[in-house]
Amino acid sequence: MGVWNGCGKGEMPESNWGSLMAAALAGDERAYATLLSALRPWLKRYYARRLPPAMVEDAAQETLIAVHEKRHTYDPSRPFEPWLAAIARYKWIDRLRAMKRAPTQALDEDFPVADHGAKVTEALILEQLLADLKPAQAAAIQLVKLQGYSVEEAANRTGQSATLVRVNIHRGLARLASAAKRHALVNG
Repeated sequence: MGVWNGCGKGEMPESNWGSLMAAALAGDERAYATLLSALRPWLKRYYARRLPPAMVEDAAQETLIAVHEKRHTYDPSRPFEPWLAAIARYKWIDRLRAMKRAPTQALDEDFPVADHGAKVTEALILEQLLADLKPAQAAAIQLVKLQGYSVEEAANRTGQSATLVRVNIHRGLARLASAAKRHALVNG
């Protein structure tokens, strides 16, 4: 079988797809699975040049389904590639028609985007404040107050007793409160 130019710039590789399809029609399931696996990359390249990227995979899959449904129409005495290209082309045209029917809406130039600046600033300040605490206090506050662990779970994770976790949380929060007051006084 010769090289067939059915993909625009590129060429369909020389293949034994026709003999695989003929074997598949004779009942060889392995040949059919091999054929479908070999067709998938070619179909994806074919559609990648013709359709938006989000549609390529679906178009390739639909074409494989169409090949399966139309396999009884393939004549093994004729070349396989033009038969496949015709199915792929019809599926491509179906996709173009569907794109034409689908409503599109232009995005505004002033596309609203939520401002996360305050949350980022708060997270950075909290990180700085926690860094000023003793490591045991920072760990206890992060686990219990920020991540939602129970005091007992935090004790198991840190190796501290439950009582010590409570004390570290109390002392750490007191230090955070005084540091926050200093920060507020400095930054007005």
